[in-house]
Amino acid sequence: MPEQKINRRPITIPEAKAVLEKIDLERADQIQKRTLDYLAKFAKSTPERAVSLKKALMERGLTEEEAVELINVMPNSIEEMRVFTSGWKKLLPTETLQDILNILKQG
Repeated sequence: MPEQKINRRPITIPEAKAVLEKIDLERADQIQKRTLDYLAKFAKSTPERAVSLKKALMERGLTEEEAVELINVMPNSIEEMRVFTSGWKKLLPTETLQDILNILKQG
């Protein structure tokens, strides 16, 4: 049997919520139901808007993983954003952080 390659990519909370909303809740297991409940509580934008934000952030030099992380949290200040960006092995200038924050505020 040939190996099947699985494509993996990070998705945002709103995107994950949209995926789980397609399942039949009558047939869903407890983990799926709990996950959907969590995603519903913490999704801070629509799936379409999250995809648009991700694209805009990646155009500013962020990786897909970094963009997803910020969209999931939706920080409200540069200081809050620095908590996440400090672990990314790259230093972003304040102007870039402000630009990113402006993009996120549109979401």
